[in-house]
Amino acid sequence: MKPEESKQKLEEGLSRLRSELENADGATRERLEPLVERMERQLAASEGEAPPHGLLQELEDEIMHFEVEYPRLTAIINDIMVALSNMGI
Repeated sequence: MKPEESKQKLEEGLSRLRSELENADGATRERLEPLVERMERQLAASEGEAPPHGLLQELEDEIMHFEVEYPRLTAIINDIMVALSNMGI
């Protein structure tokens, strides 16, 4: 997959995640908002910059935390992880 396609998938995933968070409870939003903001900053950063340390690990941790209670959030976060991985992050 081309880097620009991966970036587009990441943007779409973040948009879907934001939409899902609008319907989530306050604790879920508080837990995921900082992570979403970090991903958005990474997306906006120039390509030459290093990714935030531990971003993929944080995403994996969130998947494990939410997979039973919020399967849609989990699927979206997993899609975002794939897009990040395809971008070399």
